[in-house]
Amino acid sequence: MLSLGLLLPFGAAMAPDRVARTVAAFVNPTPAKRVTLVQDGTVQTFQTHAATAEAMLAEHGVFPADTDALNVSPASALSDGERIVYRAAVPVSLTVDGTTRLLRSPAASVGELLAHAGVSWDRHDDVSPPAATPLGNDLPIVVRHVSRWTEIVHRPLAPTVVKRWSMAVQAGSSQVVDPGAAGLLEVTYHVQRTPDRRGTHRTEVLSRVLRAPRDRVVAEGIAEFTALSELARRELVGTLGIATSALSMIATAYTADCRGCSGTTASGRAAGHGIVAVDPAVIPLGTHLFIPGYGRAVAGDTGGAIRGRRIDLGFDSHRQATQFGRRPLIVYVYK
Repeated sequence: MLSLGLLLPFGAAMAPDRVARTVAAFVNPTPAKRVTLVQDGTVQTFQTHAATAEAMLAEHGVFPADTDALNVSPASALSDGERIVYRAAVPVSLTVDGTTRLLRSPAASVGELLAHAGVSWDRHDDVSPPAATPLGNDLPIVVRHVSRWTEIVHRPLAPTVVKRWSMAVQAGSSQVVDPGAAGLLEVTYHVQRTPDRRGTHRTEVLSRVLRAPRDRVVAEGIAEFTALSELARRELVGTLGIATSALSMIATAYTADCRGCSGTTASGRAAGHGIVAVDPAVIPLGTHLFIPGYGRAVAGDTGGAIRGRRIDLGFDSHRQATQFGRRPLIVYVYK
């Protein structure tokens, strides 16, 4: 729709000089021109010999009043292919906060009329009928400015990050176990508009969680001796549930091809790295272990010389077993 800024007031109605120009246009016609006339929203295209816009309108029996609107000057010369937009003013009643005035307006809609009349409003105010409503004869328009209202705002709730130590992840690395999900918070405000209508003051009156966030779970790796020993030094191993106990033991090494070895352990597993021999009275067979300098292991074998706090670590080669030798260490037991 055209704004009123595109339409010019027609001016003093049918002044003597305008009458003379209109008569002259009929007496001395100019060459025919193709013109499009948009009259109150209705479009028609035709040929005319009129020299000016007011002469062309007069040909169609239109004699604009002072309150009507035209997108060109009435006396401007018509050119071939020109588009003339004319809108007749209609009577309306405008009531703003209880005060009523009668006026005529060529506005195309209620919103355009309010803008032309200098009536400010926003989405919180009551405008009846709605701003997009086309203007019609004797249309009653009511505006009630609102200074207080209730506003409800929805905000996301970020999930809490929960870190868990994991021996399945390399030390210094992390792995997202559960990405979590954001929650939803609803906050209700009372809003008061400032007297100049340029600002507002908000007061929070209620907040409630519509959907609780789900924790984001991140596994922090400790699958190295240095990382685990640091936790042990800080006495956090048991607290974090990483190990159920820590045993001071004397460790030795063996291979599957050692003298008197069959290659098959007491638990039925194949001997090699990760299978260790223990005293079942100290560490039950099948127990999972973490051994600094060796790694994760399973108590899967026994030995005649393995009694008390002795442990024999399986290796895949004689060279590896020899390099490990015999040493005291702490064995971490976990499920």
